[in-house]
Amino acid sequence: MILLGSNVWGGGVARGVAALLAATLLTLGGSVPVQAQEAETSVDEIVVMARRSGAPMWEITRGDSTVLLVGAIQAVPAGVEWRPDALEQATRRSQRVYFPQKANVSPADIFRLIWRSRTLTRMPEGRTSADYLSAEWQGRLDALELRYGEDWSQDSFLIVSSELLSDKLGLRDRGNQEVGEVVRRAARRARVPVTSIGSVRGDALIDDLLTRPPETWVPCMEASIAAVEAGPDEVQARGLAWTRFDVPAVMESPIEGALSQCWPWGDPALGTLLRGQWISAVEGALREPGVTLAVAPLRVLAETGGVLDDLERRGFDIAGPEWRDDQRGD
Repeated sequence: MILLGSNVWGGGVARGVAALLAATLLTLGGSVPVQAQEAETSVDEIVVMARRSGAPMWEITRGDSTVLLVGAIQAVPAGVEWRPDALEQATRRSQRVYFPQKANVSPADIFRLIWRSRTLTRMPEGRTSADYLSAEWQGRLDALELRYGEDWSQDSFLIVSSELLSDKLGLRDRGNQEVGEVVRRAARRARVPVTSIGSVRGDALIDDLLTRPPETWVPCMEASIAAVEAGPDEVQARGLAWTRFDVPAVMESPIEGALSQCWPWGDPALGTLLRGQWISAVEGALREPGVTLAVAPLRVLAETGGVLDDLERRGFDIAGPEWRDDQRGD
């Protein structure tokens, strides 16, 4: 089993394999300890501790069940400080921790990726990016090629979007502590059970990548170009907004827009599957006694029609920061 979300890049044939692992961004990873720790304090104390952290968090309670949804973003800039100690304490005192999905990628799946690497990494024979992008967006991509000394005209949009976001914008930079790393480490030390909310078959992921025509990647490419044009200042602004619990500002960032438009979240079938798994996982956690702490991508929680909107629609009381503009001032 492979934990997706690794930003590992290589050259040549390996590039196609790395693209699957890097572009998916499904999970922050985690081992699965087998022994739970008894609760050391009350639910109220756990909630108070978690809210002192620099990561936005929402509390949903039903009967004797409480779910703490922690909204994580990819690549908090190294210069943006947030306080992980309170989140570590809350993790240690929870009864269970939920992490995002895993991908069950077998050696046969990896071999298939290598065998079909050209399909993943290159445009169809005789085609270039200009065959799919409008003149305006191709001109903006040309400007980025000139800035970085690259020629992406015959690279697949999977590769180009990943390079723009990971390499040029720096979203693979793990200079700061990531939420998932903090929670995973605290859970391991306290022997709090960690559970992935679901899984996706590796062969299904590969089929999806191999059969998607280039034109379906155009929204991702446009959003990735816009994000890179916004530059490092936007990376910093997004990180600061996250630490200040300004969720609408994070969601309005062109960076978050690109991550939402690109694979897998921008894929109609796969994105729907992943979002549905999160809604089901939260519903299941609300049937478990005690406290469940769940680390989820912020975009899945706070996007229009996302997990928080779904919980609100069903009448749950949600305590935590505003996640939509129309809530400001309530």
